[in-house]
Amino acid sequence: HRRVISHRSRSCGAGVPGWGLMIRPLLLVLGVAAAATVYLAGASPLWSVAAGLLAMAAPSFLIATVGGAATPGHRERDRADAMSGTEFEDYVAHIARSAGVPVIMTSISGDWGVDLIVGHRPNRLAVQCKRYSRPVGASAVQEVVAGAAMQDCTRTMVVTNHEFTPAARKLAERHGCELVGGAELAALRATISRLTRPSEPTST
Repeated sequence: HRRVISHRSRSCGAGVPGWGLMIRPLLLVLGVAAAATVYLAGASPLWSVAAGLLAMAAPSFLIATVGGAATPGHRERDRADAMSGTEFEDYVAHIARSAGVPVIMTSISGDWGVDLIVGHRPNRLAVQCKRYSRPVGASAVQEVVAGAAMQDCTRTMVVTNHEFTPAARKLAERHGCELVGGAELAALRATISRLTRPSEPTST
């Protein structure tokens, strides 16, 4: 079930259509005003032009910085898109270890549809990693759910750099399988911590 998919270049800067055209005249006015102010203050023409250019560039830089910080999921997805199938599996294993739980990477043959075994018994999590260039289907859910019992796991998860088909989500809901894909990769560590947390003892 392991696949190595060639990387497709992506652009994560969507934004509002036409926003750049609307803001450009305002930046131009801001730059001219800044340059004129500096020139009237006694600066040389060269420094005045530099001040104007800086005034025009600063707002765009700040907007891009704030926008990037507010959308960590896009960065994680772009990073995952650049990986091979094996690299993506290593990436997920690294995140799981950073959550403070042990990780067993199964062999390519005889893994029963489970790439990673995460956590301690009796809360071990069976994880299947799918580095795809298309939405992941229901077969991935079927494989990890079926393989979990063979690997002595009580919980299941499928992780992908892409998204999931409606059929996969429906089947996962029925079997209680956690799906993590696309922008949700940014919360993968927290999700693994939640799923591998020891169950609270029931009071009698």
